[in-house]
Amino acid sequence: MRRLSWFELSARNRIAALLDARSFEEFIGPEEVVTSPHLLQFDLPVAFDDGIVVGRGRLDGKLVLVAAQEGRFMGGSIGEVHGAKLVGILRAARALAAAGRTQACLLLLDTGGVRLQEANAGETAAAEAVRAVLDARTAGASVVALLGGRAGCFGGGSLIAACCSHIVMSEHARLGVSGPEVIETYKGAEEFDSQDRALAWRTLGGMTRRLLGSADALVDDTAAAFRQAAIAQLQRPRPLEMARLQAEHARLRERIRRFGDCRDGAEIVRRVLEPAAVYGLDNWSAQDTERLIAKLPESAHDAR
Repeated sequence: MRRLSWFELSARNRIAALLDARSFEEFIGPEEVVTSPHLLQFDLPVAFDDGIVVGRGRLDGKLVLVAAQEGRFMGGSIGEVHGAKLVGILRAARALAAAGRTQACLLLLDTGGVRLQEANAGETAAAEAVRAVLDARTAGASVVALLGGRAGCFGGGSLIAACCSHIVMSEHARLGVSGPEVIETYKGAEEFDSQDRALAWRTLGGMTRRLLGSADALVDDTAAAFRQAAIAQLQRPRPLEMARLQAEHARLRERIRRFGDCRDGAEIVRRVLEPAAVYGLDNWSAQDTERLIAKLPESAHDAR
């Protein structure tokens, strides 16, 4: 079977590889050509789907709703139409869960955040999406974020991901409120050199996020691995309850205490030398840590 790189696939091809064969039904399909009403005012090209594909299909025989952002169109940025489609699929997940018809929504996130040309509409949509994720989870739906695309998952997209029931990442994935370029723009290269790709992945990448407990699973960069991880996460219900939120706050406090002085992922890896169930690393060992350290690329900052 040909190995399909999640990183290289388009949004539609990710959906096709993730779901059961020929089970996907797209909502607001290409023939409807629903584009952004704002981009032409800036002499910018539009996309017939505004950079996001939404619909329903089956995963391992079970009905699921799906939204997949296209990172190749304006970095998967969230505008008015893009955001409305995302919010709509999440609200549908809430309604179907409340009716007992399905308990699953998959978000294939690949976004740099809100689209600057549609900032007000994009920010509003991101906020509405956060509320829609929480409403869907309250109704009993599992919302799983799958991260491994070119654009990463930043800005409003990172907030949406953080509210999901589960997060699955590959080593190619990046997750953060602000991306390297944004940090450098406002704080300078001395704070974060966006050209230092090794530093970016060691700080924001999937491996570091997994070690910190921000991601529930770290998978290979293959569509098959993402499919198996999605199936596994949907078998682990995580209802939105006060006790769970309190436990999450406790985990975050412990994370700051344990890793707050670390500069980047390499130091975090070196510190994780014993099993730590609170981080979801129950079977971790020193040998595992050393293998991870050997895989981390050297950062230009280390030579300064």
